[in-house]
Amino acid sequence: MTGARAGEALRLGVAGLGTVGAGLLALIERQHELRIPGRLEVSAVSARSRSRGRGVDISGFRWHDDPVELAEAEDVDVVVELIGGSDGPARRTVEAALRAGKPVVTANKALLAEHGVEIAALAEARGVHLLFEAAVGGAIPIVRSLRDSLSGVIAARVSGILNGTCNYILSEMLRTGAAYAEVLSEAQRLGYAERDPYLDVSGMDAAHKVLILASIAFGARPDLPQVSVEGVDRIEAMDISLASRFDYRIKLVAEAFRDASGVTCRVAPALVRIDHPLAQIGGPLNAVIVEGEPVGRLTFTGPGAGAGPTAAAVMGDLARLFDGPATAPFGAPARTLAPLLSRARVSQERSAFFIGARLSDRPGVLAALSEALAEAGVSIDKLIQDSAGDTGAAPVAILTHLCPRAAVERALVRVSELAITADVPRLIRIEARA
Repeated sequence: MTGARAGEALRLGVAGLGTVGAGLLALIERQHELRIPGRLEVSAVSARSRSRGRGVDISGFRWHDDPVELAEAEDVDVVVELIGGSDGPARRTVEAALRAGKPVVTANKALLAEHGVEIAALAEARGVHLLFEAAVGGAIPIVRSLRDSLSGVIAARVSGILNGTCNYILSEMLRTGAAYAEVLSEAQRLGYAERDPYLDVSGMDAAHKVLILASIAFGARPDLPQVSVEGVDRIEAMDISLASRFDYRIKLVAEAFRDASGVTCRVAPALVRIDHPLAQIGGPLNAVIVEGEPVGRLTFTGPGAGAGPTAAAVMGDLARLFDGPATAPFGAPARTLAPLLSRARVSQERSAFFIGARLSDRPGVLAALSEALAEAGVSIDKLIQDSAGDTGAAPVAILTHLCPRAAVERALVRVSELAITADVPRLIRIEARA
């Protein structure tokens, strides 16, 4: 089955009834208020726990303990996969549905980032839809925009804030001056961070998402090991405060860009000027910037997670099923997707950098730091040093002139050997684009 005609009904099997799954069922109950060109009916559901409270009534739907069984059921036309995870039941369910010739709508960025080529190839071979607007950016319609609306744009760079948890943490550290651990704890209490926040704060969640965008924008093969990934867990409140005094904000930036050599993906904290579009994105919001010819720069922003925004994105994909035959999930056939460049290429970049550290409070340490940088060929553009007070360590922030990353890294190795800092210095790229 490739889709449905306007006015027809699609029978759904919903696998996964967490926050998003429950939000989707609630939205389906209100579909008469939406602009869906046909009718959606839920035939069956599946989740780990049948008795868990979800705020929606599931008693009218057939229950399946095994989501693969749900995917293969005769009265299920479309499978909505909201289980999560790159392997296990999520992957088996999606593959079972596609093999049965059924469209799949998913919010599973890990599955697409790690097995997207194989799954897209299966969908193409069966001639069915594989839709995943909800996998990146929540309510921001970036997947469909890149694949369809911007198909006439020669993209050069796609970048943005793709993890609301990290953006909330960095925004609150700036607003309150509180330490990372304190703000993370508050984010968990408010529901912005998971009990185990690793995927978010390590940058891996954003890496999954930017890989999907790179595949659509540049025809790049998703290959997670080639993405350079840094998280926010080493960022100090001191770094954020000192960067602000230079008129910069620290943001976790995920980006994919293409040059003559190929396509590079990376996720890392970066300093952006206060007049940069990403500097204006606060709290748990997401933003994506698309740069290319002949449109210049386009900025998309909105809530990137949560039951409502993500369920709305799923509903948008379900509406697409009434609108013509399936197309290649990534915009180009899976077999034509080209390899990413090695993540080692990031170490060869030239940029200006921010160095944040606490210098030991004794004579000559600032001179020793400056000398280590100079010996590595790194020139200081600006410097702020605050008083050590009674802490025994003086906060310092340095902005370098344009230089190779490898040169700054060599200098910081020398700084470590000299034992002149009370902590491990943080090295953060400065975004050159305003």
